[in-house]
Amino acid sequence: MAGFTDENEEMVLCGANAYEQKYYLNPEFEGLPDSVKEELQIMCVTYTEDVGGILLLVFDEEGNLELKVDHEEGDFFFDEIGSVLKIKQLQQTKMELFESLELFFRVFYLGEDVPEEN
Repeated sequence: MAGFTDENEEMVLCGANAYEQKYYLNPEFEGLPDSVKEELQIMCVTYTEDVGGILLLVFDEEGNLELKVDHEEGDFFFDEIGSVLKIKQLQQTKMELFESLELFFRVFYLGEDVPEEN
């Protein structure tokens, strides 16, 4: 999973899988502060415990962080409505974290300059 995938130019940051009861952090991001790694793990695992399925946090080729949700076909326990609501909640409550991660990715992986604050 390290690096970009050829077909869609995305890089997985982390994810959780309710079916395997596992959390994954891409080794490329081991250098993140422990507090950030813990927050990501708690967020991903809590999401999959609440609604089921699989949650991935993925950077696209422009450095935007996307929350991608998937579930197994025939999983009647997966809460689609709860999933949509939970993703919207995370996008609001974790906005600062997500923006910081996007900036980190753009600077360290895409080689962009740090934007100056006004």
